[in-house]
Amino acid sequence: MIQKLLIANRGEIAVRIIRACRELGIETVAVYSEADAGSLHSELADQAVCIGPGPSTESYLNMERIMSAAMITGADAIHPGYGFLSENARFARLCERCHMIFVGPPSRVISGLGNKQAARNTMAAAGVPVIPGTDHPVTQVQEGLELAEEIGYPVIVKAVLGGGGKGMRVAYGKSEFENAFLTAQKEAQAAFGDGNMYIEHFVEHPRHIEFQILADAAGNVIHLGERDCSVQRKHQKMIEESPSPGVSPALREKMGEMAVRAAKAAEYVSAGTIEYLLEEDGRFYFMEMNTRIQVEHPVTEWVTGIDLIKEQLKIASGERLTIRQEDVHLNGHAIECRINAENPLKNFRPSPGYISTLHLPGGQGIRVDTGIYSGYQIPPYYDSMLAKLIVHAEDRAQAIAKMLSAMGEVIIGGVDTNVDYQFEILSNEDYQSGKVNVDFLKDHEIGGVKIEE
Repeated sequence: MIQKLLIANRGEIAVRIIRACRELGIETVAVYSEADAGSLHSELADQAVCIGPGPSTESYLNMERIMSAAMITGADAIHPGYGFLSENARFARLCERCHMIFVGPPSRVISGLGNKQAARNTMAAAGVPVIPGTDHPVTQVQEGLELAEEIGYPVIVKAVLGGGGKGMRVAYGKSEFENAFLTAQKEAQAAFGDGNMYIEHFVEHPRHIEFQILADAAGNVIHLGERDCSVQRKHQKMIEESPSPGVSPALREKMGEMAVRAAKAAEYVSAGTIEYLLEEDGRFYFMEMNTRIQVEHPVTEWVTGIDLIKEQLKIASGERLTIRQEDVHLNGHAIECRINAENPLKNFRPSPGYISTLHLPGGQGIRVDTGIYSGYQIPPYYDSMLAKLIVHAEDRAQAIAKMLSAMGEVIIGGVDTNVDYQFEILSNEDYQSGKVNVDFLKDHEIGGVKIEE
């Protein structure tokens, strides 16, 4: 088993990892920026090391400083959490070269799956359904136009090294293609330093469904069911749930089998997520694979009873999976809402600042993952998420009722939050009946807010 783990992250996920390590008897090292000097994760860890100024490029994205912190503290492993360096193949390779355990898949796997075109080709070769599209990178508009005609409009232009909704544009016809391609390419070049693009048929109004998988180094792979992540704003998830109201038991089995096949084809090791687009008629397509723990992992933990962070740590320590596919059962229904410091009425403007008062809900079937406290100063440098509120109940209707009750107890004074906006989403008749897809927030005016493209 890993003896001492450095957590190359901050906020709620760092706190979450520390708690899992405590239960496994693993010592922890927190790294923090100057802006996070008073952070909860730096206080809870056994050791804490400052790695630089507030901006993430000078701290949480600085590989050399993180590796130095690991070495001077005697850590034998690094957990990257999500975001920051979690899907950075170069960082994973650096850990390998320094004989440091990286809690995640091998660098070659991250590299292969991080290239969206290569990942798509791998899945197609393995028989996993993929959206009709190109099988090689495209850099020129004219070639893209010809390929778009073959694929059929509407099409979506995506960055080969994309992620987080960057470097993506939709063209509904030939007249829109050139502008969509050049805009997406320019954005991709700025965000990822790479202008290679690929083109797919654009699936309209799908659900966003992801399957959680666990895989060990001996080739054992299982899936833990699905999460529905369709409620999102500009490709950023807001509410996630498991199981999905749009997935039947038969479809779950089929999609799960394909998720396992996809992970095996990629020679995957660790916890990971296969992301699909699901059409109303039940057809589904591989979209991408996330090579890290997901923000929304607690909903899967609650319906399966499996601690995903502990499983990650055991797999990274060389242990084989002790859970078989037939051992996995989905019990009840779980929903997660991301509580952000932002103002939905002002185009979701971030709201860093001082938390003057704080009350978070509790009780049976309620979980809060957070790194904030009363008197905490929210830095302006990072993602605006303050907490994840997760509930579990016997069925979806009861889970929604529990979440509405829990949301009504949340008090975060001193800064703007999206709590009221989330409450309105949960109260919406279409949401409550399970009629959701990725365009839900664009198609509904919620709390006086209409999401635009």
